[in-house]
Amino acid sequence: MNSDKRQFDVLFISVFAAMLGLGIVGPLLPIYADNLGASGLWIGMIFSGFAAARAIFMPIVGRLSDKSGRKKFIVAGLFAYAILSLGYVTAGSVYSLTAVRFFHGIASAMVVPIAMAYIGDLSKSGEEGTYMAKFQVSFFLGLGSGPLLGGVLNDAFGFSSAFYAMASLSALSFLVIVAFLPETEGRSSSGRMRISFRDAFSQPAVPAVLAFTAINAIARGALLVFMPLFAPEISVVPGEVGLILTASIFLMAIFQIPLGRMADRGSATKMILTGSIVSAGSLTLIPKSSSFLDLFFVASVNGLGSALMMPALMAITVKIGKKIGMGTSMGAYNTAMSLGMITAPLLGGVVMDAFSIGAVFLLGGGIGVGTTIPIYILTRRALRLVETDKLS
Repeated sequence: MNSDKRQFDVLFISVFAAMLGLGIVGPLLPIYADNLGASGLWIGMIFSGFAAARAIFMPIVGRLSDKSGRKKFIVAGLFAYAILSLGYVTAGSVYSLTAVRFFHGIASAMVVPIAMAYIGDLSKSGEEGTYMAKFQVSFFLGLGSGPLLGGVLNDAFGFSSAFYAMASLSALSFLVIVAFLPETEGRSSSGRMRISFRDAFSQPAVPAVLAFTAINAIARGALLVFMPLFAPEISVVPGEVGLILTASIFLMAIFQIPLGRMADRGSATKMILTGSIVSAGSLTLIPKSSSFLDLFFVASVNGLGSALMMPALMAITVKIGKKIGMGTSMGAYNTAMSLGMITAPLLGGVVMDAFSIGAVFLLGGGIGVGTTIPIYILTRRALRLVETDKLS
């Protein structure tokens, strides 16, 4: 088997298993926190703690992986995943749950962003979108299958079974990586010396990528965190919520590869604009939803918007990474995503406590749509230069 293909397959399988574990507990975590007595703000803090840890540590870990290799960080992160999964079971209060979630975020900073950097190193020039889209399928299949499986486990065996499943899947991923993934050399795929953080973030296209990534994360964060809390108001049960989220994420997985190829053919900038508007705008329909089918439709539209946007963002991020260091580039991308995931739960929790849960979706959608067009106008030239490989 071709060495690059074997490395790709090992990372694909391992990330799928790890994301399946996270997906299992995702829709159940807001309900678990609510059962522990968490207010809307505390639920926001629990989710934001995970994202904050990622945001803090991803640039550091990404930079270190550029210098000293990637495998060791993925291995350490997956080992921590397995141990911390058991911490959820023993969390007896909102405070301990928040702490476990924060440390889980640190572990997460070592897994997916570094695996993405590894795949970015393997990608061929002109096929960045296709490579990353194929890899993202593992991410979305895992996260998409997880909510449905989590709902089944919860209904059959209770909350604890979901966390034990996450621990087992993380341990499996750890063993696969240890046994089959070779270490990378501590240098970029181009062989160049890496530039400083300051120079990296002064690249014209970097702020554009980070801004659009954060916008998409705000929209997805509002959906993932607050829809499970909105659903009971219209008599949608946890198992049905899992099915809704599964369908949304599966749509993202199905369209990754064809849309990745589209991004490679020069459509990335337009895909980012359209996907951002669709993803954020769909949130405003949630307060009007009154049934399972309504929520299913809205979540599917949200998934299609994200599916359109993400391969394009990833293609541009990889192109930037080949200039500034893939770990640095992927760390910045995932940090922006985490900042969006911090903003959505915290701001949403405040709005939920002050007004209503419906207002959370109206605000999230309004922020996303209202910021997309001006950011696009300001940054489209820089995005286009990277897309066409004309940025020095």
